[in-house]
Amino acid sequence: MAETITFASEDRLLAGYVARPEVTGRQAPGVLVIHEIFGLTDAMRGVADRLARAGYVALAVDLFAGQSRAVCMSRMLAGTFLHPLEHQGVRDTRRALEALSGLDGVDPSRLGAVGFCLGGSLAVAMACTDDRVRAIAPYYGFNPKPLEAVRRSCPVVGSYPEKDPTARHGLALEAELTAAGIPNDIQVYPGTRHSFATPGPTFDPLASVDAWNRVMAFFDDHV
Repeated sequence: MAETITFASEDRLLAGYVARPEVTGRQAPGVLVIHEIFGLTDAMRGVADRLARAGYVALAVDLFAGQSRAVCMSRMLAGTFLHPLEHQGVRDTRRALEALSGLDGVDPSRLGAVGFCLGGSLAVAMACTDDRVRAIAPYYGFNPKPLEAVRRSCPVVGSYPEKDPTARHGLALEAELTAAGIPNDIQVYPGTRHSFATPGPTFDPLASVDAWNRVMAFFDDHV
């Protein structure tokens, strides 16, 4: 079961794709899906659908709704590096988490987030700034500065490609979380490149399946 929703964030409307489990009549955990720089694509809707089949209510947010994707993308990327814990993308993502928590059939005490590239960076920022989220799964995202901010994070299951600058972010994240005693499962996949988990020229089916299975097992334990 799927539907499209809109919700307010500061001075504009955001949109999202909601996928629900077939079994109803109970409150299910919720997972926010945060997209890559390409916006809310069929690939991101597909992630939400897979989460729904696994028993989660998933909201794939469209952070570019009603605006120029190029302008939004440049602003969010600039914010990710200049103000990593407090910029428009972070605020919009927190508002999306609030929208998810208020959906019918969602247990607001059991929330997680999955993010890809830009979305992975936003998921890590969310984990450091919003105690409603119980676990996150960043795929090839960047860490905030200062790195010590992640000591406030919830548990993290992260997946990074070896042949990509984000690999060092994954290793640094693992070291910092481990030093802080925060549960984590960080994997750098040998030979893989950026966007290995989504359809495209660098898609890696073996790494993608392994990463997904790790995310599901981790969320089963922590969300």
